[in-house]
Amino acid sequence: MGKLRAALLLSFRSKLLIPVLAIMLALVVAITWLVTNRVTAQVEADATRTLGTADAVFKESQRIRTKNLVLRFRSLQSEPRYRAAFQTRDPETARQFFLQEVSLQQGVDVITLTMVEGNILAHAKRDPLTTISDFQNESQAVIANALAGQECADTIWVGEKLYDVISIPITGAGDVPLGALTIGSEIGSNVARELSAQTHCEITLLADGKVIVSTLSGLMLDAQDLKIPEGVNASEDVGKAGSVYRLELGGTHYFGSVGHFHTLNGKRDLSYLLFSSYEQPLQALRDTRQGIFIVSAVGILLGGVVVWFFVRRVVEPLEKLRDSVEAVGRGDLSHRVEINTNDECGDLALVFNRMVGNLQTSRAELEKTLTTLRATQSQLVQSEKLSGIGEFVAGVAHELNNPLTTVMGFSEMLHKNCTDEREKHQLDMVHKSARRCHKIVQNLLGFARQRQPERKAVDVNKLLQASAEFLDYQMRTSNVELIFTLAPNLPTTLADAHQLQQVFINILNNARQAIEAHQPSGVIRISTSLDDGVIRVVSHDNGPGIAPENLTKIFNPFFTTKEVGKGTGLGLSLCYGIIREHGGQIDVQSEPGDGAEFIIELPANGAQAVAANDTKIFAKADEGAFGNGRRVLVVDDEEGILEMLSELLKQLGFEVDTVNNGESALQRSTGNRYDAVFCDWKMPGLSGQQVYERMRATEPTTAERMIFVTGDVASENTRNFFETERRPFVAKPFTIRELREALRGVLARN
Repeated sequence: MGKLRAALLLSFRSKLLIPVLAIMLALVVAITWLVTNRVTAQVEADATRTLGTADAVFKESQRIRTKNLVLRFRSLQSEPRYRAAFQTRDPETARQFFLQEVSLQQGVDVITLTMVEGNILAHAKRDPLTTISDFQNESQAVIANALAGQECADTIWVGEKLYDVISIPITGAGDVPLGALTIGSEIGSNVARELSAQTHCEITLLADGKVIVSTLSGLMLDAQDLKIPEGVNASEDVGKAGSVYRLELGGTHYFGSVGHFHTLNGKRDLSYLLFSSYEQPLQALRDTRQGIFIVSAVGILLGGVVVWFFVRRVVEPLEKLRDSVEAVGRGDLSHRVEINTNDECGDLALVFNRMVGNLQTSRAELEKTLTTLRATQSQLVQSEKLSGIGEFVAGVAHELNNPLTTVMGFSEMLHKNCTDEREKHQLDMVHKSARRCHKIVQNLLGFARQRQPERKAVDVNKLLQASAEFLDYQMRTSNVELIFTLAPNLPTTLADAHQLQQVFINILNNARQAIEAHQPSGVIRISTSLDDGVIRVVSHDNGPGIAPENLTKIFNPFFTTKEVGKGTGLGLSLCYGIIREHGGQIDVQSEPGDGAEFIIELPANGAQAVAANDTKIFAKADEGAFGNGRRVLVVDDEEGILEMLSELLKQLGFEVDTVNNGESALQRSTGNRYDAVFCDWKMPGLSGQQVYERMRATEPTTAERMIFVTGDVASENTRNFFETERRPFVAKPFTIRELREALRGVLARN
């Protein structure tokens, strides 16, 4: 016996057979468990859907019942007998009429007529055990709504019975409210059986924890028998996972769900239970498991015999394969398995050798990819730095609008009052420089701010000039001259201006960098033309050009000829994608030593571009005073802007009050009449929008005279507010003409 045990322990057959049999047995258990869970989950899912549908049908049926009651009794007050009983307020006549209605109308169990004073003129009922006073008390919510002129429905519990209740307002001549007609329809056994037939489920109605009606035939149920677990108590969960529970009643297995009747008083003690039997699927599951066990037992027996028979034929090839695996595990990917059999072991050896070959190829590709990823990582780090710098620049540019407003305003006022020509010229230069700073700020904000793509008619000539202005400083410091040859009367193209500007800036900046890296100065020639409905933009530089082997790769993502850390290789790839998205083409031509030429073609939309009129440094305007002693309130946290606006408005003939915060503005506007209010959009404490909203609630007339002063017109939220509220505003920095026009517009509406 000891020798047999030792042989079993040392035999390869035993070592292989025992685990195989154990695995097969485990598989049987796992399959049985999986089938059981899958079938159970499917049955529960089907029951959940069934109960969800049944719950919807239940609610819809109740809604239809109450709607039908309303439709049947809404026109009752137009009948002569009813109107006579109600107008004479004869209780006996009304009661006889209601008794006839109760006996004739199906589904009407209680009917009452309540006067607007609150007393019951007449009533009728089918069930002598139901007291009218209890019915009236439970129906107070619907009766109150009806007396207020609104038809209303509710579910109540009176005398151990559930009722659907409707109440209809009764009006006299001139729609004067006279009373309320209230009808109760019992939700009893007949209704439950009808709903059970419609929903294909068993139904039990509960009130205050007591079983009122149930279609579970042959069972004397108590609420304790229903075993409703905590958490399954909200009707809006019916039809969702986890909204049903299981229980066994009278030897039959059910899935159940809980729903609550909608009541006006918000009570949740009136509920209904829906039950769906799953006895048949449960029996089918038992039969399936028994079949699985029988088939699995036969399979395990046959499998053990087959494994025992073929184990010897497997031993030798497996040993060779083991040696090869060990060699590969040590990193020797040149090792191969030499097996000359044509059976599965031979196929395994062939697959193994193929796998080792693939591993060799994958290792080489991974090493190449790792090198590429390291370069890409450094490029992405640089890109993230540039993104952060862009956000910082946008914030600084926005903040510059405040001092620029002060400089432009005071310089314009001084210029108007100055008589010395030399000083006027100097003020011209100050104002011109401030406007140049403002233009730079606008370009920075437009380029750095993230926007949603928005296509509209775009003047390509203007966009090229704006892009050149954006790069003006870099071009001058790099000794690169821009020469434009722009076609006159060039039509517009339908495009996103910011995306096209990004393309033009990328191409011009790449040309500048190429020239700067190889020569002391250079020229970039930009031309536009129209050819057969296509707008053609050509940028040609006299830089070093592009090597022929790079021309086919220049638009590929992450391709760059710049040093590591000086380029991401994404610029021209993004340009290519943007132009193609706009239905256009982008191409490059170059000869080494002869510069590079980028050609962009965009479809024209036929609309003619409108030429912009040049504006003078100080535009002439109506400089006469028109304030005539009117009062203006100025709200701004910037001292310079506050002083400038105050001085300018006084010159225009206005009486001016100034405050530097929103709270002071609200206090000053209380009890004072202002013909106009200039309010800054962004301030510490209350913002301009908050001041407007509070002033609109307390001083609506003054709020309608507000003019906003903002440097944030590029913000989508700010623009949406101005468009929605239709409020006038002037954008920082502004001119005196713009200020006058906004002020005249507000005064014209006073």
